Amino acid sequence: MNLEFSEYLPFLIPLIVLQIILVVIAIRKLISISHTKYINKLLWGVIIVFINIIGPILFIAVEGRES
Repeated sequence: MNLEFSEYLPFLIPLIVLQIILVVIAIRKLISISHTKYINKLLWGVIIVFINIIGPILFIAVEGRES
């Protein structure tokens, strides 16, 4: 069972595109809000960038609503 990298590409490309879109949306929201409710903006930025897929979704769910 020796799989080549090219065999994984049809599964990886949509995940990579989704990750990039989520990070861009979350970073734009983070920059546009004046303050956050629970965690400071710098820590949210680290979470968004370094915790794949879950970080941006968590930010949008917790802090995404503009007040």
